[in-house]
Amino acid sequence: MKEQKLLDRITFNPQIFGDKPIIRGRRLAVEHILGMLAAGDTIETLLEAYPCLEREDVQACLIYERRLVGHE
Repeated sequence: MKEQKLLDRITFNPQIFGDKPIIRGRRLAVEHILGMLAAGDTIETLLEAYPCLEREDVQACLIYERRLVGHE
């Protein structure tokens, strides 16, 4: 899946987490997923813990982070 298509999964809603980036309009913040990955959780663990989460959502979080760090 192309990067832009994956990034379309990252949305913003001022009524959810104060307009922080979230995954597909759900109450699941990008920073939460990234924090869990940084703490050592695997993608498989995340997918088990959050049935609404898809592998592409996690990929989107990583791409979003890379672009932020790269100032893109």
